[in-house]
Amino acid sequence: MIETLKARAAALRPELVRMRRHLHQHPELSFQEYETAAFVASELDKLGIVYEKGICGTGVVALITGRNPGRKCIALRADMDALPIEEENETEYTSRNKGVMHACGHDVHTSCLLGAAALLQEYRDQFEGTVKLIFQPGEEKNPGGASLLIKAGVLENPAPSAIYGLHVYPQLPAGTTGFRSGQYMASADEIYITIKGKGGHAALPQQTVDPIAVAAMVITGLQQVVSRKSNPLSPTVLTFGKIAGGHATNVIPNTVELEGTLRTFDEDWRREALAHVKQITSQICAAYGAEAIIDIPDGYPSLFNDPETTQQARSFAEDFLGADRVKDLDLRMGAEDFAFYTLHTKGCFYRIGTSRNGGQYTQPVHNSRFDIDEEALQTGAGLMSYIALRALGC
Repeated sequence: MIETLKARAAALRPELVRMRRHLHQHPELSFQEYETAAFVASELDKLGIVYEKGICGTGVVALITGRNPGRKCIALRADMDALPIEEENETEYTSRNKGVMHACGHDVHTSCLLGAAALLQEYRDQFEGTVKLIFQPGEEKNPGGASLLIKAGVLENPAPSAIYGLHVYPQLPAGTTGFRSGQYMASADEIYITIKGKGGHAALPQQTVDPIAVAAMVITGLQQVVSRKSNPLSPTVLTFGKIAGGHATNVIPNTVELEGTLRTFDEDWRREALAHVKQITSQICAAYGAEAIIDIPDGYPSLFNDPETTQQARSFAEDFLGADRVKDLDLRMGAEDFAFYTLHTKGCFYRIGTSRNGGQYTQPVHNSRFDIDEEALQTGAGLMSYIALRALGC
């Protein structure tokens, strides 16, 4: 089966490139993937695959049924949204939507899943069970499309026994893949703090409550959460990426806004750390006569790859690609809303290499010049379909 499936994936490559380039040219922001969802639906129509669209606005879920469909179900997931980044690449498929770009490779993920759908549809007489295809909106934006789809019942009727997802990885060359069992990616919480002071003339600071000075104390004080409150053996990152306030050199403003993120792997410590953020911020502000308004919406949990499911998928990848093309992955402080699925069912989130010869297509994700070696599409679609077939007992 391996050689036949590889040949079919190779033959599919022009179609994979066509789909990926179309999606790359027409990126859409989180929860606005209307044209993307319509494109996915049109490709599924060509394949004769039954689907439901409009789930949580733009989600598309399809089913490929083999013999004895009720025997077992596994799910394959791809995210569809793009980022608010102006693309700087100059190619025939550069983004046509100003200020929006598939800089995280979700165009690749969607194309690979469509390719896997085409291959699995060809093989549906050879497996028992059902493959659920999840084309998910809003991975890049809290609360994450995964959490919304789960609430809408995407993991029911039928319920998958395992779910698999892939992600581009420019640190590895195209034609390779990477796996990690157990804890893999961090949780992610967004922190929004408004510090309300009392504005006035910069030459008369005694008449004001300077929120800029207080903000500096808050940012410095919150570093204690990582350096003194956390277990040094538990990876934790607390970063403030935005500070906004003020109008002129001689004006003390009324308010300053801070925006940051907390990343960790321990869910108990995550809750404790966020409580420390609230307490320390409130107390520092109160000590200087300011008021703190703190908003920390529920973010993404840490991503845990089920060891048995992941080891099995890795062995399938070694069979399909060769052991030398399957790599170990390190822990990542980045986050993924695929983690929500793994709270409800066994999951495996893995990577596909996208660079070429160690020197091309090495820009990181979320970069305005991110691009891929399109050989990765063939690998991604072929491997995803092979994992699904083997997971169903082929």
